[in-house]
Amino acid sequence: MLERFALGGSGPMVRGAKVVLRTAQPGDWPAWARLRAESREHLKPWEPTWPVDALNRSSFRRRLRQHAREAREETGFSFLVFRQIDDALLGGVTLAQIRRGVAQTATVGYWMGRPFVGRGYMQDAVRAVIGFSFGQLRLHRLEAACLPENTRSRKLLRGLGFTEEGVAREYLCIDGVWRDHVLHGLLANDPRR
Repeated sequence: MLERFALGGSGPMVRGAKVVLRTAQPGDWPAWARLRAESREHLKPWEPTWPVDALNRSSFRRRLRQHAREAREETGFSFLVFRQIDDALLGGVTLAQIRRGVAQTATVGYWMGRPFVGRGYMQDAVRAVIGFSFGQLRLHRLEAACLPENTRSRKLLRGLGFTEEGVAREYLCIDGVWRDHVLHGLLANDPRR
């Protein structure tokens, strides 16, 4: 089914105003590992506990195989985010848990490397994923969740038209602890900014 999308290597490529999102390739490992390593302390409070081998090449390759399978089955798309002007790796966006049938929904997640935080790149990337989700994938609803104290993410989601829909108790295990999350939703027919 991926013939409908502009392909970047083994998956779709999505363009924003300042960024390009594409699926990871084996050659992306050095830049990805370097950015994740230098951003570890920045990312740690917002992510699940990293396995011991999180940044090694074999772990990255396993990740690529899983992402390729999910893309083929259209159950998820995992993108790396690159700056258009110089192809610098900035972070990543996932469109996960794609559900068809009566739901027509998916969950959005994202991370930004520490050097690039606060420059509008993630807003551009998530906006592009919204267009991809409601356009090419023809989904009806997107969901996102973030920790209550993650004011930057909450502001980003609200700025893109997501509505805060409540709090899910102990929703995800973050940095080894089950944590409450604020749930956000966006419908295909909601006004977008």
